Amino acid sequence: MKFVLAPDSFKESMSAAEAVAAMERGVRTVFPDAECVGLPMADGGEGTVDALVAARGGALVDAAAQDALGRSLVARYGYVADERLAIIEIAAAAGIQLIDPADRDQRIASTFGVGRLITDALDRGARRFVIGLGGSVTTDGGAGMLHALGAQLFDADGRDLPGGGAALARLARIDLAGFDPRLLDATFEIASDVTNPLLGAEGAAAVFGPQKGADDETVRELDAALAVYARVLAEATGRDVAGLPGAGAAGGLGAAFLACFDCRLRRGIDVVMQAAGLSARMAGAAYVFTGEGSLDAQTLGGKTPLGVAEVAVSADVPVIAFAGRIGDGAEALYDHGFSALVPIVAGVGDLPQALRDGPKNLERAVATVCRLLALRR
Repeated sequence: MKFVLAPDSFKESMSAAEAVAAMERGVRTVFPDAECVGLPMADGGEGTVDALVAARGGALVDAAAQDALGRSLVARYGYVADERLAIIEIAAAAGIQLIDPADRDQRIASTFGVGRLITDALDRGARRFVIGLGGSVTTDGGAGMLHALGAQLFDADGRDLPGGGAALARLARIDLAGFDPRLLDATFEIASDVTNPLLGAEGAAAVFGPQKGADDETVRELDAALAVYARVLAEATGRDVAGLPGAGAAGGLGAAFLACFDCRLRRGIDVVMQAAGLSARMAGAAYVFTGEGSLDAQTLGGKTPLGVAEVAVSADVPVIAFAGRIGDGAEALYDHGFSALVPIVAGVGDLPQALRDGPKNLERAVATVCRLLALRR
């Protein structure tokens, strides 16, 4: 009997790989001889590197980089040497989790560190990239990343611009002559569920700036600066990308990728599922188990369980989802191929305890479901 185990992480409780291990223990409690195919999943945000490294047999590597405020750090990304594939979460260098709330300033925050990670991967031989765009603290349109990769950004007097989104208001010219030539042979798959354009009421500054600590005045300043950047970037590359869906992702990093690289923006879970070979691993499966910390109406927005269910349904394999919380609107998931939604919390208790007991609770819930499946058999 074959089970495909394809959960996302249960945030603050267990990683996707730990969730796979807990699920397998639960399955083997009832079906000790079962074939368990474990495929840790992610949707382009946190956990994408770990999921794809596990699925592709790659390795985690450390690289010297810097955070959004220019402070040195060591960031980790994934590398699959025989495929020349690098898997990078931009949050490893430009992540909001790296900057204390009191220190967050999108006017000066830069994506330079993301470019450092890409350069390190190029040095290792990477020519294919999967980039997860979630979790940034920046709104610089990816200008810092382009600078780290060899681009030069000048004001009207020919002086180099400092980093950060606010300085882009003075941008007059982008010179790509010094761009790393290895990028001409590189391809990028961008994992992001964000479809916002770069500018305007639905743009990077207006929609995501407040989530990163920007007040109304800062939002207006950054949106105006990004408008200047968009115009100059189009002049330099011949690609006007400001209005494209996804250009506003990660504070405008999407725009830099779309304008300067051979890239494709895709729903995060689709990138991960394809790279992990999920569809091919469905062959002969009796059941698919997936899940994450919460299942609710937002799951329909492209979260991991929905993506896994879509693949399972196309393969005519029943899919069962497990979660720490079944929230409002979750019942709509039954219209998208789910056979059951199973809460894993064993009893009334506080949240810290539930998070600590996550792996044990998931194992128990999976075993309970398997006992019911055994009765059916």
